[in-house]
Amino acid sequence: MKKTALLICAAILLAAPLCAKPKKVSIKGKADLDGKKIGVQAGTTGEMFVQDEVKNAKLSSFKSGIDAALDLKNGAIDCVVLDELPAMEIVKRNPSLKIIRDPYFAENKEEYAIAVKKGREDLLAKINDTINAMKSNGEYEALVAAFMPADGNIKIPASETGSGEKVILGTNAAFPPFEYVNGKDIVGFDITMGEKIAKNAGMKLEVMDMAFDSLIPALQSGTIDFIAAGMSVTEERKKNVDFSVPYFASEQVIIVRK
Repeated sequence: MKKTALLICAAILLAAPLCAKPKKVSIKGKADLDGKKIGVQAGTTGEMFVQDEVKNAKLSSFKSGIDAALDLKNGAIDCVVLDELPAMEIVKRNPSLKIIRDPYFAENKEEYAIAVKKGREDLLAKINDTINAMKSNGEYEALVAAFMPADGNIKIPASETGSGEKVILGTNAAFPPFEYVNGKDIVGFDITMGEKIAKNAGMKLEVMDMAFDSLIPALQSGTIDFIAAGMSVTEERKKNVDFSVPYFASEQVIIVRK
């Protein structure tokens, strides 16, 4: 089945009413996660948190948060642990779900950064220069306003096409508003920032979509040149890649059925 058809099927399933009423489970915060059936996106810090911090968890890892939310709606799992903004997008489209926040996550925010293969100091310097310039000239605030507006109406900026040598951005286009599919295009906060990086470096951007847990291996093999995918900086990841200056701070939340 083609990817577009799979996405359409997933959207229909998420929007469809449930035939059977899932079992009620009480989860009010981190302390209630012990022993629960928890869904996460594979390779993310949400998965790491459950593995390291939750006792007796019955962990299910999915290719995307949307896939995990489908199992949550159907009662196959008790909750989903996911980054805040993608979780908010899922809940906005699924009124039978809600978000639970916990002070633990607020006190342990994660910083997103762009990853490059170790030794690519030239590319890393260009990425850092662009991020720092965007923060000082107002472009960063404009990008936040476009993809994270207070009224919820995202306004996708016009694509900035560069020229010259090709540079490949690896991402996982199932993480709105940072990267997602809009019609036939992959768009999002990270994609627009990637376009600015390529343009400022005198290069032409190509975007390659893949599973989140395949991104670092693809970077190490040279299949892609950098990762922009809402990737949190962790000590474990720093053993395998070099990170840019941080560009966003996020926290984990818990998605449950109402």
